[in-house]
Amino acid sequence: MKEKVQKLLEEIRPALQADGGDVELVDVTDEGIVKVRLKGACGSCPMSQMTLKMGIEKRIKEEMPSIKEVVAV
Repeated sequence: MKEKVQKLLEEIRPALQADGGDVELVDVTDEGIVKVRLKGACGSCPMSQMTLKMGIEKRIKEEMPSIKEVVAV
């Protein structure tokens, strides 16, 4: 499961990098929680929660319905 999440993050990453940010996979729990670390401009951007929920989480859940939530750590 972790490999599939990593692959999806690789697809999302160029859009984040275009704005000076990045995302790093920290963990995928057995309960279906994906933990990521937002880096660069994404770490301090006031829109980072929207990016996390409406961008990253939405994309991952489309491909992997067993994922319940994506959270920043």
